[in-house]
Amino acid sequence: MSVRQGQLSGRVAAVAGRASGIGAAVVRAFVEAGGRGAALDCAGGRPTSPAAFAVPDGWLALTADVRDPQSLESAFATVTRTFGRLDVVVANAGIVPPWTTAATMSAEEWDEVFAVNARGVMLTVREAVRSIRGGGSIIAMSSVNGWKGDAHIPAYVASKHAVVGLVRSVAVEVGRQGIRVNAVCPGPVATEALLSRMAARAAAGGTAVEEALRQAGASTALGRMATVEEVADAVLFLACDLSSGITGQLLRVDAGVL
Repeated sequence: MSVRQGQLSGRVAAVAGRASGIGAAVVRAFVEAGGRGAALDCAGGRPTSPAAFAVPDGWLALTADVRDPQSLESAFATVTRTFGRLDVVVANAGIVPPWTTAATMSAEEWDEVFAVNARGVMLTVREAVRSIRGGGSIIAMSSVNGWKGDAHIPAYVASKHAVVGLVRSVAVEVGRQGIRVNAVCPGPVATEALLSRMAARAAAGGTAVEEALRQAGASTALGRMATVEEVADAVLFLACDLSSGITGQLLRVDAGVL
């Protein structure tokens, strides 16, 4: 028997940013744990059609742009209307910009990153607080860069620090309503998105993908990178009753970034 089984039995979840990578792994973990709910995603700034990504039985595929309040309001209304309740919300949607420096980054890039990574998380958390009744759990996806800096991606780092501040503040506000709010902070994870970015840097004359992956693993206490499944299990832990006494916290899943 899987340790996941039964942990979300009877619970309804909404996972934003689900189409691939960590978000898709979270949905798989929730399904195995007995959860039902909705998977929200968009692509290229435009909401995908429900057929653009498959969802398991008991789940809805909903289109939503986390930057757009009306889009999220409509999606969350559909979830609560369909299932009659909402217990868990995962604010996972995010983007990573190309490498830049403080001297060369543009205001437009800064605004684009914050529109998704900070505003989008805020709007998702807001709809979660409005929709959850009788207690529940909100998990925001931050990053190892939510507690440390990175010279190559200052806008991304700043946006993930913003997520941490939001989580800590909302946790204080809604705790007496029985709503827990936490953040998961992954380190480098070999998703398609990360591999694509590494390939682009290699093509521009940077480190080869294989060497970049080796270096990322060597920079951790475990000597390897964390996996999407390990990140998803951390999200499941914060979503279920095993973490009933935990709120306002940052759970690092980074294999021990040094």
